[in-house]
Amino acid sequence: MAIYQLKQEIDNDPLGRGYAGMTDQQVAASLNASDRNVNKSLMEATEVLNAVDVTEWGALLPTQPDLFLKLLAIGRLNPFGVEATLVRNIFGAGSATVAALAVAPVETMTRARELGLEEPVRPGHVAEARSS
Repeated sequence: MAIYQLKQEIDNDPLGRGYAGMTDQQVAASLNASDRNVNKSLMEATEVLNAVDVTEWGALLPTQPDLFLKLLAIGRLNPFGVEATLVRNIFGAGSATVAALAVAPVETMTRARELGLEEPVRPGHVAEARSS
């Protein structure tokens, strides 16, 4: 457990969770709750492919499916980069595919995972961090 990093989180409370007024058990529970929505920096090609609306796929112009498959061949795509612009150009900004991809890169995780802390954080870890 990265006690120093845990101590910084508890002392600074950057999200305003109210750690100072919590017991060690409550702080641990707060850090272990899956309540953080975080944007993925990369998505696997299969995640992108599974967001494709099949009806829209069938309506693409003859050159567009090949362009899209070449884009997927990259393997891991940046959902906020040029890749996203190209997908919007292929399927259309108002398409169901683009709408699905707008929410796909968001994942829910614990605050502990977001901080890179070993999970789960236990009350003993919190006590150690507070006393250090």
